[in-house]
Amino acid sequence: MSNAGKLVLVPTPIGNLGDITFRAVLVLKEADIILAEDTRISSRLLHHFEIDKKLWVHHKFNEHKAIGPLVAKIQEGNKIAMITDAGTPGISDPGFLLVRACIENGVLVECLPGPTALIPALAVSGLPTDRFVFEGFLPQKKGRQTRLLQLAEESRTMVFYESPFRLVKALSQFAEYFGSERKCCVCRELSKMFEEIKRGTVNELQQYYTTHPPKGEIVIVVEGNSKDERKGGKYAVDEDE
Repeated sequence: MSNAGKLVLVPTPIGNLGDITFRAVLVLKEADIILAEDTRISSRLLHHFEIDKKLWVHHKFNEHKAIGPLVAKIQEGNKIAMITDAGTPGISDPGFLLVRACIENGVLVECLPGPTALIPALAVSGLPTDRFVFEGFLPQKKGRQTRLLQLAEESRTMVFYESPFRLVKALSQFAEYFGSERKCCVCRELSKMFEEIKRGTVNELQQYYTTHPPKGEIVIVVEGNSKDERKGGKYAVDEDE
């Protein structure tokens, strides 16, 4: 690493600690400051890899007011590494606002390659991977139906993150808006001891998880709308529009 200050986004394991890279460990050891979403979780990670650094809290509740001081710290020559509880910062986690502010202020930003839940889930789903759209978490209330209505016409494979408490509701809505026979894959606790991957139609998976309440982190991969569906489905549109 050079002597100039910079921000480095450091992906951390989504479950299995063996998934961290040698480079990630090196960057964390050399950083002047490490930003963490939850210091309790990140402290365990740093302890495991014998990284003795003080953690600064950076999460969705304080990131707006923290951006200015952090950019100033980097401009002073500090090397700041940013981690979240799991996966790549900025992907359904804090990170975007700080990255944007750094870019606007001419501050160097790097991102290491590494763990993220969406790519393993997509690869193992058995659904087309040549073109896909990542939707992250759907809106919980306002805007949720509008988003689902828009996605009913999406022809690419769709990837969602979801809470275990809302999984059955999500699958029920997918059946309503996308069709109950859409192919689907639910990936739970990827890379962890109790990893579970279930494939089937949206309707089959809804029935399964209704009687088997899930726990843990969940990624849902859903087949895109076929040309035939778009012509005759519940939410069909005129393709000449």
